[in-house]
Amino acid sequence: MAMLERTLTGDFNEVLHKLHNGILDASISASYENGTNYMMGDTHCAMRMYERYSYTGSNRVALCFILTGLGDQLRLTAITAGGSQALFFKINTWGEDAFLDTLAQVVDQL
Repeated sequence: MAMLERTLTGDFNEVLHKLHNGILDASISASYENGTNYMMGDTHCAMRMYERYSYTGSNRVALCFILTGLGDQLRLTAITAGGSQALFFKINTWGEDAFLDTLAQVVDQL
């Protein structure tokens, strides 16, 4: 399992849109699985789940992120999972790391 956490500044909906499109545009096998948006007072929150096929690991990996925002102050937490073929322990996390790197590249362009 790999994790990315970043603090950002910007418009919540615009950043969410860029993250979503950046993930889907980066891989032909990437798919949006599900998500939800809600507000608590003035705080926005969006959770998204994606999957894609990992060629290096010959399996599917998942990426979940939560974006929260209050005004233009945003917090992103993303976690990947599913990149190993071993029964009892992880021996291959290349796919997870690569999927998370895809999101990190999108964030770096914001």
